[in-house]
Amino acid sequence: MLDNDLPGLKSFSLICYDSTEGYANLVTPLLRRMSNLEELNLYIHILYGPIFVSGADLHNEILIHTSRLRTFTFYIASETIITDSTIRISESNIEKTFENGKYQQVICMVDYFDSNTLICRAFTLPFNFHRLEHIGNNIPNIIFISVTYLKLCDANPFKHEFFVRLAKAFPFLKSLSIDNLCPPFLKAKEPYHRDKDWCSLVQYPYLISLDVHHAAVNYVEHFLSEREIYLPRLTELKVFYEDLTIVTHNFTRDETRRNCAQVKKLIIEHCTFYPEALCAYFPLLSY
Repeated sequence: MLDNDLPGLKSFSLICYDSTEGYANLVTPLLRRMSNLEELNLYIHILYGPIFVSGADLHNEILIHTSRLRTFTFYIASETIITDSTIRISESNIEKTFENGKYQQVICMVDYFDSNTLICRAFTLPFNFHRLEHIGNNIPNIIFISVTYLKLCDANPFKHEFFVRLAKAFPFLKSLSIDNLCPPFLKAKEPYHRDKDWCSLVQYPYLISLDVHHAAVNYVEHFLSEREIYLPRLTELKVFYEDLTIVTHNFTRDETRRNCAQVKKLIIEHCTFYPEALCAYFPLLSY
């Protein structure tokens, strides 16, 4: 036994929300020192590592060094740059590498964010972590009960049907950030209701924080309009001032008033003071 081994450690959790390049030279060497580990929770976003982490990789890098491990819960995302845009990774093929009886059920997601950025994710079910980032249109047909913090990012538009699925997949969502400058219509100025998918009310009953300052004005409209989405607990809003004035018709529009009524913290880009009309529209603002 090496002097720097950790034989007394039985349970260990490593949760890193920031992307890291240290998986191979820091994380796996650390886990190999825990020879008597029985429970492991691992959440990591690998930057510029392997295209994906397979079941065989986890076995060779971690499991054979932790033979007493009984519970292994993980979320492993691998983000890399691909030089061949024709490369397509099969989610089902990755999932098959975990079908050896040593894991809980494993789900894989593969997202192509542009011509050369690829993120492959593998995670155990039930999903027990509270945060997910860089999520695009490709969400699996499962329910993430534990997730309360979600960041959406995609080069392709998010349509209303996606937000319907999102509300069902993340029923206890509290914080949502949208990074998408691509409007969900062929023409950015086309009225929202003309899209056949842009209908039916969606509710996010637990959402308290919404960040749309990196989103096209269409998404600001969509989330603040009570005809599309109902946000009964929204208390924090981050948005561009210009977008907010457009969507609220200079703070006079009744259709967006209800979703703004409970906001206590307003983070506005490109605004140095709160005009009187804005203050009247957000009556609960804290100064």
